[in-house]
This record gives sequence, structure tokens and C-alpha cells, in this order.
Amino acid sequence: MKWFWQKQKPEEPAKEEQTVPIVEPEASAMEATKPTSVETSGIFAKFLGEKQQEIIKPEPEPEPEPEPEPEPEPESEPESEIAPGFFGRMAKGLQRSSSKLGRGVSDIFTKRKLDAQTLEELEDLLIMSDLGTPLAQKFTKQLAKDRFEREVDERVIREELATLIADTLVPLEQPLDLSGARPQVVLFIGVNGSGKTTSLGKIAAKITAEGSRCLLVAGDTFRAAAVEQLQVWGERTGCEVLARPLGSDAASLAFDAIKQANDTGVDVVLMDTAGRLQNKQGLMEELEKIVRVIKKYDPSAPHHVLLVLDASVGQNALSQTEVFSQKAGVTGLIMTKLDGTAKGGVLVAVAQKYQLPIHFIGIGENIADLENFNAEAFAGSLTGLIE
Repeated sequence: MKWFWQKQKPEEPAKEEQTVPIVEPEASAMEATKPTSVETSGIFAKFLGEKQQEIIKPEPEPEPEPEPEPEPEPESEPESEIAPGFFGRMAKGLQRSSSKLGRGVSDIFTKRKLDAQTLEELEDLLIMSDLGTPLAQKFTKQLAKDRFEREVDERVIREELATLIADTLVPLEQPLDLSGARPQVVLFIGVNGSGKTTSLGKIAAKITAEGSRCLLVAGDTFRAAAVEQLQVWGERTGCEVLARPLGSDAASLAFDAIKQANDTGVDVVLMDTAGRLQNKQGLMEELEKIVRVIKKYDPSAPHHVLLVLDASVGQNALSQTEVFSQKAGVTGLIMTKLDGTAKGGVLVAVAQKYQLPIHFIGIGENIADLENFNAEAFAGSLTGLIE
């Protein structure tokens, strides 16, 4: 698959040949020997034969004969289905990460050959940009193989890096599929402050805009602020919110929520949970209990367990993913707060190591800033190819 930075290389020779009509050289030759009287015209026709006479007759040939200029080629948009303005929003959201990575690449490759020293500097830059050691080593090894001891343009380096990132991420680019059994149960998990409740509210807005009914469940029974925040989202989206007094058992609330959704014909249950550090054994066991109780009501639920990761934690996102996957069976990822950090590359490291579908990324505060993940736009923005 070709990405937009590969497609934009012009294929000029082919295009220029097409714009020159095949008959034009002959037409101009005819023009030079064109007879000045009717008599010479008749003699000329005998020598040329009937077919040549036909060619000479209609002089308007060169203009109207529209060897049509191929419209799609000069303006070729990326093949991916991306809404207008999507690339711009993504580039703006990832500005801090792309600035760090792009500036670093430019500094390393300004009028320098690709040698052992530049490769080492590049590997260090990629690791410091939170892309992860495996990808950094893979990329520098690939560059050394193809371009060692040659001068390289920093734009070429960024394009190669973007290609590697996009190739890594595109198999994991997956919209959240809420088709299937009703109600669909979606569990939001993650550490404190990762953006679970906000992500849940934004997804509720998207679902209700598509005409489905949602029940929001305030499963963070430890924090009054979390319950209040979810109730605000309920008012905003027109969704019912199910909550219990502070300190209530979150697992029994989950059970009641699914029963209520089933009885009232709700399409999707979006269930918030308390933020918990991945190294707190007691809280992680409580999360396991919530999953077990949900399965007692519906063995196929929860249908989605979404781990919400805060991009600003950098490499700590790897250990969060590992523990939450073991305890709750993570089925997909949401990465938030990419607009507020230079550590956006960690999404690549997490994706490469755990091979989990990436459903959404957060690149701002507005509802529209929780975007469906797109590997091409992400790779192009992260490497500074989109500005």
C-alpha cells in the first residue's frame, strides 16, 4: 500500500506525453505544404489518397480532440476515507510530538552522510521520542542497509520513518464495532486521570448522533467528581445515567446496569470504572470482579474492554497495557491527550508490542477531537510531513 507522501512524487514524463496530440506533428507539416488554390488541392488529394484527404479536411482536429488530461492524477488525494480537515486537525494535535521528532531529524541530517555516528544519533532520537527500542533499531538497521555512507536528505528520512510507522499501525486501525447482540457492553478502564470519563462521554455523543440509545454507568463509586462529570455528559448527550451512592459495590452496579439495559431496550451500555494504578493489587482484583459479575449476566459481555491511555505518561503506558490486559482482557485502545505532550510516539511502541486494535485518539478538548484512529494521518503528522 502506498501512503500519501509516496503518492505525491510527480510522474511528469507520462503526463507530458499524453498532453501532446499524436496528430499534431503531421498537422503542422500539412500546414506548411497546404495548397493555396482549389486546383492544387485536388492534385494533392490524388497523391495522398482518400484517407489523407479526410485528415486534411477537418482543421479543427487538434483542439477539440480531447486527449483528456487525467483529472484525478494531479489532485490525487490519499485513498483512505478521511474527512476534509482531518489531516490538519491531526497535525495540529500532534504538533508537540512532531516538532520534537522532525527538528531532531533535521538537526542530525543537515549536510551529513549516513554513517555510524548519525545512525546512533537517530536511534537515540527515536527512543527519546518514545517510539520504542525495537522500532528504533529496526529503522536504523534498514537505513544502514540501503543508504550507508551516502548523503541523505532529512525529508527522505522522515518519509521512510512515516512509512515504517504507518506499515506498523495500519493492521491495528480499527473503528469501534458496536453491531451484534443488544445491549453491547463497553467497559472503560485505565489509571487515574487518563481521560476515561471524558472519552466515554465523547463516544456517547457519537453513538447518540447515529440514533442509538445509550446507558451511561457511573462505575467510579469512589469519586463524587466522576459521578457528577458523567451526569453532565448524560445531560449533554440525552443519555440516561445510572449511579449509586459513593462507596457502593461497583460490580453489583454493573450487574444492575446490564439488567436495566436489557429490560428497557438500550442499545449500548458505556460503563465507567474507578481509576486504578496497575501496581495496586487490591484495586486490580476489584476490576476482575466487575468483569466476572458482568459475565454472570451475559457470558459474551463485556463485548469491549477499552483501555484509556494518557500519552503524556510515555513508556509507562507499556506496563499499564500489560497489567490491564492480564486482569481485564483488554480488547482495544484509546490514547488521549496527544495534543499536550511530545510523547505521542509511545502509541507506536504500545501497538507494536501488544498488537491491540486502536479505536480512538484524543487530540483536543472538543467532542470532535476524539478521532477515529487513522494510521496514515497519524504517521504523517508525527513525522512532520503534514503541517
